[in-house]
Amino acid sequence: MFRTALRNVLAHKARLLMTAFAVMLGVTFISGSLVFGDSLNRAATARATAGYERIAVSVFPEGSRGGSGGPAGIDAGTVSALAKVPGVAVAAGRVDGFAAVAGRDGRLIGHGPAHRGGNFAPGADGKDPAYRFTQGSGPTGNGTIALDETTAANGGYRVGDTVRVGTDQGAASYTLSGVFRTDGTTLPAGGSLTLFTDDTAQRLFLQPGRYQNIELTAAPDADVQQLLTRVEAVLPQGTGAATGAQLARIQANLATNDSDTMSQILLGFAAVALFVATFLISNTFTMLVARRTRELALMRAVGASRKQVRRTLLTESLLVGAVASAAGLAVGTGVAALLQTLFAPADTPAGPLVVTPGTVITSMLVGTALPMVAAWLPIRRAMAIPPVAALSAAEPTAPARAGSLRSGLSAALVLTGTAATVYGALTTGKDARTVIGLGAALTLTGAIGFIPLLSRPFVALLQPLLTRLHPVYGNLAARNTVRDPRRTGATAAALAIALTLASGLSVLGASASQYLDRATTHDFTADYLVKPADGALRMTPATAEPLRKLPGVAFSPLNQSTEYHLAGTSSVLTGVAPADIGRLLRYDVVEGSLDCLAKGQIAVADFKARAAGWHLGQTLPLKRQDDQSGSVTIGAIYRADEQSNLLPSITAPDSLVARYDSNPNNAGILVAADGGPGPAALGNLTHALGDNPALAVLDEADLRAQDSSGIGDQLNVFYALLSMALAIAALGIANTLAMSVLERRKEIGTLRALGVDRAGVTRMIRLEALLLGGLGATLGTVLGVFLGWALGRTLQESVVGYTLVVPWGRLALGVLIALAGALVASLWPARRAARVDIPAATAAQ
Repeated sequence: MFRTALRNVLAHKARLLMTAFAVMLGVTFISGSLVFGDSLNRAATARATAGYERIAVSVFPEGSRGGSGGPAGIDAGTVSALAKVPGVAVAAGRVDGFAAVAGRDGRLIGHGPAHRGGNFAPGADGKDPAYRFTQGSGPTGNGTIALDETTAANGGYRVGDTVRVGTDQGAASYTLSGVFRTDGTTLPAGGSLTLFTDDTAQRLFLQPGRYQNIELTAAPDADVQQLLTRVEAVLPQGTGAATGAQLARIQANLATNDSDTMSQILLGFAAVALFVATFLISNTFTMLVARRTRELALMRAVGASRKQVRRTLLTESLLVGAVASAAGLAVGTGVAALLQTLFAPADTPAGPLVVTPGTVITSMLVGTALPMVAAWLPIRRAMAIPPVAALSAAEPTAPARAGSLRSGLSAALVLTGTAATVYGALTTGKDARTVIGLGAALTLTGAIGFIPLLSRPFVALLQPLLTRLHPVYGNLAARNTVRDPRRTGATAAALAIALTLASGLSVLGASASQYLDRATTHDFTADYLVKPADGALRMTPATAEPLRKLPGVAFSPLNQSTEYHLAGTSSVLTGVAPADIGRLLRYDVVEGSLDCLAKGQIAVADFKARAAGWHLGQTLPLKRQDDQSGSVTIGAIYRADEQSNLLPSITAPDSLVARYDSNPNNAGILVAADGGPGPAALGNLTHALGDNPALAVLDEADLRAQDSSGIGDQLNVFYALLSMALAIAALGIANTLAMSVLERRKEIGTLRALGVDRAGVTRMIRLEALLLGGLGATLGTVLGVFLGWALGRTLQESVVGYTLVVPWGRLALGVLIALAGALVASLWPARRAARVDIPAATAAQ
């Protein structure tokens, strides 16, 4: 029976090609995701743990393992004492903090919150073991710095050049003394690292004479555990120690978070692709079994048992799956290299591809099991073929209808799932999304089984248009499409699944983008917003002081002060300039007047007042956690979105905040120039702030682009991943049409004999493809919009101002792409149909 299965596979290799290709694509996605994740994990781990082998023991303030100590840090005397511990070769005090490097154009070099500064700590030989200089040397004076080689190259800097560096203390210019290489213990990938002298680093990042941690290098042949015990014995109170190996394990665990998340996303889309491929495989075996009715019945007639026939067909699916899985594994390994380039986190370096035995086993098991599972139902139908069917010369007929039991069950699932989805959308609570997810699964499952029943009314709806375009070929295409409703439904279902996900993501993405746009710019009436370039710099009220020297400029810092209790309610006060804030932010005052700020009163957002039960004119007792107390009066209530990025929940005059908090966090500076925004105003503002690369000066367009770009980028990634499912769905259309052409050779030959030319046959097949694509795209788009609405409803409770947005243009583009894919899929079947040999086809029995 194995030889029979192998012979059948070879005999029908053209018909099984699409199935094998679909399995290969699915396995490619899975193996590529696994190889990508394993490779990314290993690269991130290697990057994060590089250099810890040179650290025998690290000493740090308690509660701050391996990095940023408290304000006091560790004194220089402790460094000297540890240097005298037996087994210690070098004791290097380390201090670090935020330092941003500007390029020659004044813009920030690097990305993310990975802009670091540290101290150069040379030993007796004048070298620091953490850094290997390729040009020049370490900083030798307080006006000099050294840069890592990537930052120096990106900025085009050479030894002796002047470099602008911004820190929490402001910006200053330094002379470049050297360029170095280092490891992950001091330089996050994708960021920048600036080395200062001990004195400068301590002044900028901590306190003179203090260090945040101490790195101990062991003497040759020293035992690290014994060294740790000796170090702990001399440590002052409030400090702790750990070995470099312990710190490396901690960093390795932290380093794999991003790659694990990305791998899970990719595997999720791989599951979708495999689910779509299941329909193609099942459809293929259904058609093959139908074509081989007499062959299978003849096998039964000459003595083959049902078990033997079943084993033959399952072996065929196993062989197809095994070959396709091996090919998919090979291609997936290559795709993983591409994924590293496209989707790897920007702060993770490239590394070698990692193909583990688990990846090989998983890919082969999934790829071989999928065809067998998908082929089970067609094989079960084949078992019902009686041997007497072998004596019949009639061609197998397609089912005239979809099947009442199946249609009834599918309708019940659709109704139940729709009801559950609507219920979850209209109710609140943490379980609403779970109910929607369950309802969506039931609805989609029911819709897949219901598509055969929908095919007839859908085609009937479009048939007048087709016959108007071409009376003969349009009518033939419509009748051929509904000839086998089950086949049509299975083919369209694959496309419907992909379009459902794409449409749902489009609705959620468009709604979220509009919400973020409104939350970002609706309340913004200033010309510019000054904020940290990458979120790592801590701005203070002093950051805005230089702007007082600019003529014709109105500005207000947003000084956020925390740890307040107003009438027992935990609150955050935001200090603003009372005279200018009305020009810089849009306050929709519903009670009172914003002039209350000049009188020392506060203005409160309506949602905050409702939640706390406050009213206009109420005097609230105020208390901070540092035991300061007083009282404030509500002088205005304004309408605000709870999720607004700019409008505070409590607006207070900056003098009131300064009374209770000497060092609030400046969340941004709103600026308006008399002449409005422009190159001159931007240049004056940037220069007044000290040409600090750590500060970003953003106009309204910049704010909109900054907050919406993340969603757009994620949607583009998801669309790219869903394109795999669309490609498999297109293969299903091609496969269905190709098998249909094989079954209808006699019919097509008769049409050709009656005068239909090749162009007419081609047009008929293409119209069939468009009907299949239109059915799947329409159903998928409707389901996607419905599910996008339901999930969006669950966000309205926690995200005030979120409204449904239907991106008609994007949805129409999705439908057009689906139709174009269907049209492309029809090229090969249409070509085969047009080249049918007329005498041979009409003579076939």
